[in-house]
Amino acid sequence: MRQSLRSLSKAIKAGIVDLQSALIRQKIRLLYPNVVLGRNVRFYGPIELRIEKSATVRIGDNVTFRSATKYNFIGINRPVSIYAGAGATLNIGEGCGFSGTAIVATNSIIFEPFCLLGGNTSVWDTDFHPLDHQLRRVQTAGTKTAPIHIGTDVFVGANVLVMKGVSIGARSIIGAGSVVTRSVPADEIWAGNPVRFIKCHPDSRNAAPLSTKSIAMLA
Repeated sequence: MRQSLRSLSKAIKAGIVDLQSALIRQKIRLLYPNVVLGRNVRFYGPIELRIEKSATVRIGDNVTFRSATKYNFIGINRPVSIYAGAGATLNIGEGCGFSGTAIVATNSIIFEPFCLLGGNTSVWDTDFHPLDHQLRRVQTAGTKTAPIHIGTDVFVGANVLVMKGVSIGARSIIGAGSVVTRSVPADEIWAGNPVRFIKCHPDSRNAAPLSTKSIAMLA
């Protein structure tokens, strides 16, 4: 009996996510025709979007967005939010997963396939305001921006902040709570504020790739 109830509950929850995802995908297609959505993009909870008309946004197949703690018990403090400014480029490769992630693209942000970003992470390609204190009082023009590139199979731990101009090489790992202000080579583990090299991760080249189902469970 208990097993039957658990199975029923699981089926109901899956059905709710299916319906929710379908409604959000339809809303995106209606409101943001410049967003290209791949197949089976899944939304676990609401998502906050602001996409300018001249932005270019592509989201690949089997991408997962989780916006509530009930969908990831790491503790999600906010829904996934995505801003793509005028003329900006945002590309999210297939099989990526995001949990409470804030993405701000005013220049260019590229996630290669199978990136995983943990709870409450942030990826910003802009300083948001000029560094000069007098200019900050009256304008945002002159704000520095620089592209971000995150390689295939990168794992970014919870509460990490990735700053403008950064590249993270394929298969590298960023430890929880880090602030990434410099580029990270492939196959390495970095952590800290500011982020620093911890050790190489040579075994990552030979590891068997995760299935899409496994990625969805981890994201």
